[in-house]
Amino acid sequence: MRAKWLQFVVVLAALFLFLEPPAAHAYIGPGAGFAFVSSFFVIFVTFLLAFVTLLTWPIRRLLRSFRGRKALKKSRVQRVVIVGLDGQDPELTDKFLAEGLLPNFKRLQQRGSYVRLETSFPAESPVAWSCFQTGANPGKHNVYDFLVPNRKSYLPELSSAKVSGNPKTLNLGKYRIPLGKPAIDLGRKSQPFWKVLGNHGVFSSILRVPITFPPEKFYGTVLSAMMVPDLKGSQGTFSYYSTDEAEHEAFTGGQLLPVDRQNGTISSTIVGPDNSMVAQGGDMTIPFQVKKGKNGHDAELVIDGKVHPLKLRKYTDWIDLNFKPGLGIKVRGISRFYLKELEPHFKLYMSPVNIDPDKPALPISHPFTYAMYLSKTQGRYTTLGLAEDTWSLNERVLDEEAWLQHAWTIHDERERMFFDALEKTKRGTVACVFDITDRLQHMFFRYLEDDHPANPGKDTTEHKDAIRDLYKRMDELVGRVLDKTRDDDIVMVMSDHGFKTFRRGINLNSWLYEQGLLKMKDDVAPDDKEWFDGVDWSRTKAYAVGLGGMYLNLKGREAKGIVEPGDEEKAVKAEIQAKLRELKDPADGSAAIAEVYDGHEIYKGPYVRQAPDLLVGFNVGYRTSWSNATGGVAKEVFEDNVKSWSGDHCMNPPDVPGIFFCNQQLKVPKVNIMDIGPTVLDLFGVPVPKYCDGKPFMQDHNR
Repeated sequence: MRAKWLQFVVVLAALFLFLEPPAAHAYIGPGAGFAFVSSFFVIFVTFLLAFVTLLTWPIRRLLRSFRGRKALKKSRVQRVVIVGLDGQDPELTDKFLAEGLLPNFKRLQQRGSYVRLETSFPAESPVAWSCFQTGANPGKHNVYDFLVPNRKSYLPELSSAKVSGNPKTLNLGKYRIPLGKPAIDLGRKSQPFWKVLGNHGVFSSILRVPITFPPEKFYGTVLSAMMVPDLKGSQGTFSYYSTDEAEHEAFTGGQLLPVDRQNGTISSTIVGPDNSMVAQGGDMTIPFQVKKGKNGHDAELVIDGKVHPLKLRKYTDWIDLNFKPGLGIKVRGISRFYLKELEPHFKLYMSPVNIDPDKPALPISHPFTYAMYLSKTQGRYTTLGLAEDTWSLNERVLDEEAWLQHAWTIHDERERMFFDALEKTKRGTVACVFDITDRLQHMFFRYLEDDHPANPGKDTTEHKDAIRDLYKRMDELVGRVLDKTRDDDIVMVMSDHGFKTFRRGINLNSWLYEQGLLKMKDDVAPDDKEWFDGVDWSRTKAYAVGLGGMYLNLKGREAKGIVEPGDEEKAVKAEIQAKLRELKDPADGSAAIAEVYDGHEIYKGPYVRQAPDLLVGFNVGYRTSWSNATGGVAKEVFEDNVKSWSGDHCMNPPDVPGIFFCNQQLKVPKVNIMDIGPTVLDLFGVPVPKYCDGKPFMQDHNR
């Protein structure tokens, strides 16, 4: 074991010392542009840290080994392996178990246990996985949704990662050289259980668990996941090139770029991040051409003089993209291309520009070189947090088959990383989250229902087995995990929530407008604009942001708050709760809302003031409408969901529990997602922090 870890550390140090380093260090925050730091300084510090790491490794390893042996004296286990299958649903799992399609899940159940996993409030991945990490409720870890309101501007912002700017610069002619670098703030508070384990000398390998960006230092390795931005600083912006004028309409999640076609050659540009090194520098671009193919290729893509084969309806390998802001600096990304059509129209899809794991423009792993190690040993891979690019299918830029190709390639990357970590981590914790169970169900749930609003006039038979096949492939993965683990390993297979159909959207802001609790300027009727455009905050008492959170326009908290804390606050809450519980769908009279929760009652902890004042628990089939999430006030309260994104979990949390399988028999009827971290700590003999709300469920009561 020590020899293997020595080899591993030497490889990491070698990556620091001998590979071509990044030409610049940059941070791209969600929605932010680039800020560059002197490449020499970063490279020098990187070399120095690597050299010190290599020299001091034997001493640090000895100290950690001593501490680890001391900790493991109290341990009841050598290794805990956690396989996260984001969104795997218990009802579908039960159905496929009964049909005999999941023999390895069945083997795990018969050997140990299978129970429902109580999810978080709300049942969203960033919230649930934060509860998993910390063993605490959102009132203590401060993640309440994907999007939360800025209390000064009211505009939605990401909940889990914030970037502070870098206003000081050194001006050299047309160039602006940042003096320092932006700060990366992790919105999630409290400590993940693997950091607590590391403090007691227990090593962990953590792969793609959501809300691990920016990566934290601890005794172990981590590759960040959800909220890692693309090179533009967004959560994933694809590019689309088309000569078909019928497709020249704006769409969500991507950019349509102009194409010039002359003498059989296509010319266009790849648009990258903003060039903040130059005053009003604008987006950096890279020109490219697509020419007639040779050697049996359908076409050839030429970028920076390099030729890449393009085959119809096949993805390219990862292609290097080097953006050049000036002064010899390069900002490196990678992307994949998909040629949809050559004739009569040219149609080309380009994935979001991912941060290059070979030469990361910002830390996406701990240690920093772990991302580079994975790239060198496992091959280039997706670094974007929300990697599967669901908007490309929502907007019909990609069809189902093209989207599935990309999604399964990402999953295969994840598997290679996971089994590499499983092989190398002989003692401690190995945890990996696989996203495809969530993303594929989001996009293909409509194929389980012939009458889903997204299906009119479409053939629902071609992909009707996509979800069934997904569960079978996850069963195969579980089988390989069981084959690779030892009898004395604790193996847990879990999902953070379940899945249900999403047929109708509800715009809560429109409903508030109808109730007179949200007012428009000049009393103009809602017109479907987003970002609270036209809202009169001086007369508005409540508003909605994100996927189910409602907020009061509270005096002293919101910039233009009018609701008095205390009695008026309670009265407005009670009014909204009572009326929403009676809300009926005008289409068929169905009850749309299962429950409306008071945030101050369901959350406990120091960050409750940041929580939604009310949390709406939608009945199955309903969810927040698309426009509501980003502050839209639509003309209608209810709308059909006609997008490919046809399954969801942002509903009443008790209705969408997750799954929990374990190779050990449990004496509890149910498990909460907050219980898993404390259970792992207890298995290793590490005291559970007092801030944890979860409780160990595998305690040895004879100790």
